[in-house]
Amino acid sequence: MPTIIFGLLVLALALWVLGVIAKVDPKIAARVLKASGGILAIGFAVFLGLRGEVGIAIPLGIFGLGLLGWIPFGPAGFSQRTQKSAGQTSHVRSAYLEMELDHDSGAMRGRIVAGRHQGAALERLDVKTLAALLDEIDEESRALLVAYLDRRDPSWSEYAQGHAAAGRAATSSGKMTEQEAYQILGVQPGASADDITRAHRTLMKKMHPDQGGSTYLAARINEAKEILSRRHR
Repeated sequence: MPTIIFGLLVLALALWVLGVIAKVDPKIAARVLKASGGILAIGFAVFLGLRGEVGIAIPLGIFGLGLLGWIPFGPAGFSQRTQKSAGQTSHVRSAYLEMELDHDSGAMRGRIVAGRHQGAALERLDVKTLAALLDEIDEESRALLVAYLDRRDPSWSEYAQGHAAAGRAATSSGKMTEQEAYQILGVQPGASADDITRAHRTLMKKMHPDQGGSTYLAARINEAKEILSRRHR
């Protein structure tokens, strides 16, 4: 009889939780559902342990602790370790260029947003044409273009006409906004501190100068992390 009563209480609690979840944001709902499942599993494990059914209680308790992320080899801990940024991209825009960086592959794509080649994708223009643009664009745009050319063709500098150093030394032309910081790290507004740190780490592995990346982009990525991290202090 006590088992039936406990089961009915668990069912009622589960139905209540599902009703609450249905009314909130899906991401929050997923976290609530996982936490609720962990708490219920631990509670039921304690109940079974008190009844002497230790063989079932121990694995159920471990499962519940895993859902709550309290043990590294549980379902939650494992998913966090194996989570990837599939499809996640970063966006950086200047007066002349709009660049996109894929977090997984490190591939860079871009588009010209002003000037005589406005609207053209960078990959559709040859290296010589792109190098010639260094004479026509502002310093920040030049830094972005240099970063793209470095990845596309390391030997591009033979067309550079002396502008490569200026491009690499460029700094941001203005204070970065929170919106820009979110775009650069490729995370959604309101992202958690863990999401911000994870995105920053992934990008720096691709763009750090020691890894053949861009000093300019690495600086922008660090600036974006600093701005967004202030929200969690």
